[in-house]
Amino acid sequence: MDDDPLALRLASTIRARRGGLTDAFATVDGLTAWVRGQDLSPYLDTATFTADERIRVSTVALRQAVRALFAEAVSPHPPSPADSGALPPLPEALALVNSAAAPMHRRLVWSDAPEQHLEVHGDRLAAALANAAVDFFAGPGLPQVRVCPAPRCVLYFVKRHPRQEWCSVACGNRARAARHYHRDRQRGGSDAAEWS
Repeated sequence: MDDDPLALRLASTIRARRGGLTDAFATVDGLTAWVRGQDLSPYLDTATFTADERIRVSTVALRQAVRALFAEAVSPHPPSPADSGALPPLPEALALVNSAAAPMHRRLVWSDAPEQHLEVHGDRLAAALANAAVDFFAGPGLPQVRVCPAPRCVLYFVKRHPRQEWCSVACGNRARAARHYHRDRQRGGSDAAEWS
């Protein structure tokens, strides 16, 4: 998961656990911890980043916009069941991502050697995440985006090889176990009907 594109890691901050859905951005501390685990240079020094409630709310909105883009990417297949009813419509999602990506200015400075300087006017975190989304969705990997069909999984993933069906080995094992359990129950039900 660490080698997944940043846009996919952002979308994957909503996960399914035994007790239901978890949201890494449910608290300011959760968002801070997640950001500190990312490389968002040159936009943001994540080691010193601390979220506040305003940043958390705006980041959740941006994440939902990115999840709406993932839902569109897998269409006509159904989107992740985690939040498909709570996603913004595509035009609204695009507008949010584009406005968050826009306020940056790159320039080249030459003193002893050429250096890139990045000026971000506005929310640096939003700019980093939105630009990662633009790069991903406009890039070559988009046709390989899938929604994991494993029971209770709510993740999107990039299909890395032709036989990959699930986002992870654990989801593949869970799906196979569920199929086996379902087959055994069907056999048991038909055997019981024959004996009655």
